[in-house]
Amino acid sequence: MIRRPIRIPNLGGARALILHRPHPTVQALSRQLTAIGLEVATAWPELGPEGLAADYVFFDADMGHDGMFPWPPGAPPVPMIALIGSEAPGRIEWSLRAGAHAQLLKPVGDNGAYSALLVARDAFDAQHALSAEISDLRRRLDERQTLVRAVTLLAARGKSETEAYAQLRQMAMAWRISLEDAAARIVASRDGGKDGDDRRDRG
Repeated sequence: MIRRPIRIPNLGGARALILHRPHPTVQALSRQLTAIGLEVATAWPELGPEGLAADYVFFDADMGHDGMFPWPPGAPPVPMIALIGSEAPGRIEWSLRAGAHAQLLKPVGDNGAYSALLVARDAFDAQHALSAEISDLRRRLDERQTLVRAVTLLAARGKSETEAYAQLRQMAMAWRISLEDAAARIVASRDGGKDGDDRRDRG
């Protein structure tokens, strides 16, 4: 895995939405976030339009329910902080499934929000960096498999694998495209021709 630098974000002007039923927790948390420099909005029982534009979402894990977020479970587009009063295993499990990146225990006092914001942001960034790395590895694996298949197709015409690979390189240079794109073109041409043959046979 690629080593990812840790960064401390500038929170001034960031937007936070508190998805929590009316409660002193909301007031205490709002005071902390405002003091840090965030713009604060509240909503309940579901995320409204303000939530879609938020940079951070705090949500009530005690009264949370499926369907309260407009995105797939566990795939939030912003850092999520669970507000937890009951440490019942079921509630914690639900908050993790919802995509919590950090937590803040209730009752909320005069501190804790800043560290929760930083932890949530770092966990969110790490999650996205890992997803991007996995996607890149899958893409490279697909390209390699396509490359192998293209060489195999060229070698089937009576060439050795070394000769087929050299031919693929020459074709890529002649077409002025990458080796991977040339391999994809050869494979697509072969698949298209096969489909056409199948259609003619059925006809």
